Amino acid sequence: MTQHLDERTVSEFRNNGVTVMRGVFKDWVETLRDGVALNMREPDPTARIYTGENGGGRFFVDYCNWQRIPQYKDFIFNSPAAEIGAELMDSKMVQLFHEHVLVKEAQAGVPTPWHQDMPYYCVDGPKTASLWIPLDEVPRERGVEFIAGSHLWGKFYRPQRFNGQPLNENDILEDIPNVNENRGDYDIVSWDVSPGDAIAFDYRTIHGAPANNSPSEQRRAFSLRLVGDGVRFARREGIVTSPPFTQVQLKDGDPLQADEFPVLIPA
Repeated sequence: MTQHLDERTVSEFRNNGVTVMRGVFKDWVETLRDGVALNMREPDPTARIYTGENGGGRFFVDYCNWQRIPQYKDFIFNSPAAEIGAELMDSKMVQLFHEHVLVKEAQAGVPTPWHQDMPYYCVDGPKTASLWIPLDEVPRERGVEFIAGSHLWGKFYRPQRFNGQPLNENDILEDIPNVNENRGDYDIVSWDVSPGDAIAFDYRTIHGAPANNSPSEQRRAFSLRLVGDGVRFARREGIVTSPPFTQVQLKDGDPLQADEFPVLIPA
């Protein structure tokens, strides 16, 4: 495999649970923009659209469309994303978990609440990486923020929908700390990013994003969720996951052997 990352970037990902990579997907921006445009014209029935209390632009969220949107499939199988994931995770094998599109239109007054991704998901294992790829210029004040090192806290927090409602009303997890009112207590990192950059983060890393209050600029982002060696399917009785993967018949602890989770780099 081609080496794409320097030692500092890989070390930062593993120690902080998040890092930024400049220009790694600059040749794929137009492909992904075309894919997102198609996705928004033809959303999946499970897509969610949030609007703020005062109206304004939409916050569009959709996932698991790679099998029907050719631009996503092209990126997943032909871009360097899987090789970059292997370097970050120190993994011989890389599989797709899913792709996720998040579009905050201009004046979309809906923040992304602080959360971890892992409690939403039907997977368990230490080697995970999300690649958050902006398709517009995103200044730090409109971008995603991360709590450095939170992937090593050894805790999972209650997942909630992006409108603030709990994903599972009666789960046993505790609420995530009130980060916004205690920002000085945490090592919060974020970056100005440009189309073709990528922010890589561990599924366990706590993150969130403000509303897009720009009067004219949208914020399109394509996220690719990858898993590596040792990751297994997790089935938790009575717990809804997001994505739900209702057609997957795997049992708790099974390897991710299903058409929904193609192997991108074999062991």
